[in-house]
Amino acid sequence: MYKLFNSVFVIFCFLIISCSSEKTPKESQEAENSTKNSIDKVSEHKSETSEEMKDNRPIILFLGNSLTAGYGVEKSQAFPALIQAKIDSLSLHYQVINAGVSGETTAGGREKVNWYLKQKPTIFILELGGNDALRGIKPTETRENLSAIIEIVQSQFPKCKILLAGMEAPPNMGDNYTFEFRKIYPELAEKYQTARIPFLLDIVGGNPELNQADGIHPTVEGHEILAETVWKYLKDLL
Repeated sequence: MYKLFNSVFVIFCFLIISCSSEKTPKESQEAENSTKNSIDKVSEHKSETSEEMKDNRPIILFLGNSLTAGYGVEKSQAFPALIQAKIDSLSLHYQVINAGVSGETTAGGREKVNWYLKQKPTIFILELGGNDALRGIKPTETRENLSAIIEIVQSQFPKCKILLAGMEAPPNMGDNYTFEFRKIYPELAEKYQTARIPFLLDIVGGNPELNQADGIHPTVEGHEILAETVWKYLKDLL
């Protein structure tokens, strides 16, 4: 079973890398717009929620890449929105803000985090690193960027609870790379005393039935599973 999963996961990651290097015009334009308009996106997030924030609900801020952004599905179907629906159904007094940007790396998140922190989050969910691994960025750099993001959040909002979403590197990057990358998340969680999701794409990653035709991004059903995975660790922070 493990060998089967490993083979499927290698194919899954190969598809991601292939799509990263040979993007369709639509994907290329989206990546370009994400980079060029990152600050505008922050302003957009703020303007979209300005009315809602008048009720002073504590903010749950999701900072991530296309997984968080909900690439290929409606925004209301992405797992952060499903978390909001769960919170509302339980009459909990929190507001979710989705700050996911397709193609985002840990370096990009580090550059933009101060803008997003103007939302003054009570809970900060950090979902970055997957694109670093797919691009072969050194694990030491990924670790440094994630560490910097966490330190920025903790310095500005000492009482903010952080939930670190773990990712895995594709096996075809080599055993040493995979091992070093895997260590990043548990070690940072221990160092900074944050909560941690072991693997965000548990069950979903590499499963063609839970991913879109590109073999990369979760389907609506895949996002439902992601929401369940996140909720398992988030609920104790509320």
